Amino acid sequence: MSSGPETSSYAALFDASPTTTKLVTLGNLSRVGARPPLGQYISLLWARRHFLWADARAKVTSGTRQSLLGQAWLILDPLINGAVYYLVFGLLMKNARGIENFLGYLLIGVFLFQFTTASINGGARSVQTGKNLIRAFTFPRAALPISVVLRNLLNLGPTLVVLGALIYFIPPVEEYTWRIALVPAVLALQVMFTTGLSLLVARWAAALPDVANLIRMSMRIWLYASAVFFSFDDLLKDRPDIQMVLEANPMFIVLDIVRDCVLYATTPDPMRWVWLGGWAVGMLLIGFITFWQAEESYGR
Repeated sequence: MSSGPETSSYAALFDASPTTTKLVTLGNLSRVGARPPLGQYISLLWARRHFLWADARAKVTSGTRQSLLGQAWLILDPLINGAVYYLVFGLLMKNARGIENFLGYLLIGVFLFQFTTASINGGARSVQTGKNLIRAFTFPRAALPISVVLRNLLNLGPTLVVLGALIYFIPPVEEYTWRIALVPAVLALQVMFTTGLSLLVARWAAALPDVANLIRMSMRIWLYASAVFFSFDDLLKDRPDIQMVLEANPMFIVLDIVRDCVLYATTPDPMRWVWLGGWAVGMLLIGFITFWQAEESYGR
């Protein structure tokens, strides 16, 4: 081996054969825990997609294993919430006035908003609860909040089946139209938006854990601002400026489009799709890049 200036720039690694020598330059080595380039980071995350899906399914099952009714709670929980909201807002406060099929209107709001709420609250805590995993293994940390969203997406599946049964079998019975085919596209945009926001709040909560508590309280305000159990039409009919701002809320747009397609057999305004698509793509890009930029800080 030569003793020139290049010798100091590499280390020798020996294989099973005592007569073979491999040379590796220091340029091929990387710092443990260093943030990979964005393209490589996405590739590493994609390579773990099967594990993320299997982990989400395992946690869905284990999360209800200790209870007597088991996975029935995936359906009972939103049903009970919907019944409570119907009692309070539909019967006691009479918010049902002026809303056609208020029960369906309410259940769509409760079921779909609960998915976003659970995903964002879980995403905010994901880095803190995964500290031991982060320190023990090298993997893209974005897998933690994404796994939370996948888990809640699996939880959403059975509740959507129950939601459809309630809407189309409990009076007033709605009719199926071709617009039902638009609902999966709305849900896909909702998942994109929720994933981006979960990554964003996970980044904030990792830097300042108290943010997780603030986010949980903020979700309550967002619930009311999304017209889950009342309509803005009568409430803000004298304030069109405020109504316009509230109706730009992405979760209001999700609920509004789904209600139009499922309850009212109305083709949604194309501009609603443009707004929702902008929210979904923009939040996913912002959340993912913001989370990736702090990749090296999560294990500290």
